Amino acid sequence: METRLRIAVIGAGYWGPNLARNFAASPEWDLAAICDLDRDRAEGLAARVGGVDVHTDLDELLQRDDVDAVAIATPARTHHGIALRALAAGKHVMVEKPLADAGDLGRAMVAAASASGLVLMADHTYCYTPAVLKIRELVAEGALGDILFVDSTRINLGLIQPDVDVFWDLAPHDLSIIDFVVPGGLRPETVSAHGADPLGAGKSCVGYLVLPLPNGAMAHVHVNWLSPTKIRQMVIGGTKRTLVWDDLNPQQRISVYDRGVDLGLQAVDGVERTAATVSYRLGDTWSPALPEREALSQMAAEFADSIRERRAPRTDGEAGLRVLSVLEAASRSLATGGSAVPTETAQPAEAQESLAGAL
Repeated sequence: METRLRIAVIGAGYWGPNLARNFAASPEWDLAAICDLDRDRAEGLAARVGGVDVHTDLDELLQRDDVDAVAIATPARTHHGIALRALAAGKHVMVEKPLADAGDLGRAMVAAASASGLVLMADHTYCYTPAVLKIRELVAEGALGDILFVDSTRINLGLIQPDVDVFWDLAPHDLSIIDFVVPGGLRPETVSAHGADPLGAGKSCVGYLVLPLPNGAMAHVHVNWLSPTKIRQMVIGGTKRTLVWDDLNPQQRISVYDRGVDLGLQAVDGVERTAATVSYRLGDTWSPALPEREALSQMAAEFADSIRERRAPRTDGEAGLRVLSVLEAASRSLATGGSAVPTETAQPAEAQESLAGAL
């Protein structure tokens, strides 16, 4: 068997414990350390995952020769600085979403990883769930036909974040999923965003994103901190079938409907005019069986495989940049009252092309 890789988790707050638990349980990894400015919090987490080492000084951690990689679970504003220091120390890096809090900082992270030949992975956790992996498979094999629309809803009575609006808090989940399942990734030329702050919180608490997709298709993302009901749903409509993903329905997370509209054109009065004929399909509905696997355990395995195989992970830094470009465009659109603004969509890297060939 190959020697297990060794990793340290940086950040013992909200998300760090989930990462630490999965890396500690992974057959691919040895969890070497927890790093956090709050020693008591770090020691508490370390005790829960087997009594691993504790550090409060990042440089002290990065000087260790027995640590191959780090997983960063700290506020987005700190991702850039921590990641660059880790990469400079020769560590592979996984970063919690979003990749950074600004596009130029994210691009600097990707460039540094590429220059040093190290893996930079975005923690787009949903992309490793059995449901989203199945959606990607169905789209890729053409089961839905050409994509016509994506409609995503992520609403709940949630915690109003002190440093970001509802777009930066919730939309990265939906954007990363769309980027993962849509052929070619999420590369809209423009983004339109409308937000509302009915509580006077000083930031958007309710938001709507509109993203044009290739061939006249469209994606729509609804995020909301103020809804008394919790909904996690995505509808992907295609020319052949429509898929509905309900993340809160464990008995039937995915439903595929063989229903839709067929539009035909016929000549009227020779070739001078055309008229549309509409027909409706009402076929079967089916739900694929899905394995029960924790997404983070799959992500940990993918991180290890990408390091050993010297390839880009499924959710690499470029994927993180594509999501980041939409978030930044959304902020610019909000500032202009919701007008469509251009995005700085990341261009595909050679590493991403290599990954596509491996999948």
